[in-house]
Amino acid sequence: MTTDILLAAGKKSAEVTDWSGRIGWLVGLALFVVLVYWLMREGWKWRGTLQGDLPELPGASEEPGPVRLSMSGRYHGSTTAGQWLDRIVARGLGTRSRAELTLTDAGLDVVRPGATDFFVPADRLRGARLDKGIAGKVLTEGGLLVVTWEHGGKLLDSGFRSDRAAEHNDWVETLNHMIDTMEGAR
Repeated sequence: MTTDILLAAGKKSAEVTDWSGRIGWLVGLALFVVLVYWLMREGWKWRGTLQGDLPELPGASEEPGPVRLSMSGRYHGSTTAGQWLDRIVARGLGTRSRAELTLTDAGLDVVRPGATDFFVPADRLRGARLDKGIAGKVLTEGGLLVVTWEHGGKLLDSGFRSDRAAEHNDWVETLNHMIDTMEGAR
């Protein structure tokens, strides 16, 4: 009988969960996440303000001429040329989107559903290359088509990825040949 009393004395009921403490931590964590998101958004808007001197993007040409190449894929953003982490967000250039690219004698037309379309006149194209990354997107070596162009006195790199990556080499060759031909004609 004494052993039964000793065994009964050793048993305890489970501790009651302190819900007020847990709810307090969850509310604190939620407020922290909202604060971080708000700071990121303010940083994005501040970057756009700093880049406010970038002029409006040109619209498509009235007479584009025959299509040299076309491609559907994704637009991954634009950066200052040669600085793959310095994202340009002004004028909608920081918005990732689907894209339809069309290269004509007049230039490069970039149609972006849900984002601002833009056109790069042929005389502002400066080069094309394959690369592995641009601000916010890193791929395998050669997985990204990067087009360098001049806008508002600044050189910009814009990154595109085709739905069919095998097209990238044709784009680089055609764009660079077109640029070399125009420079030779000047």
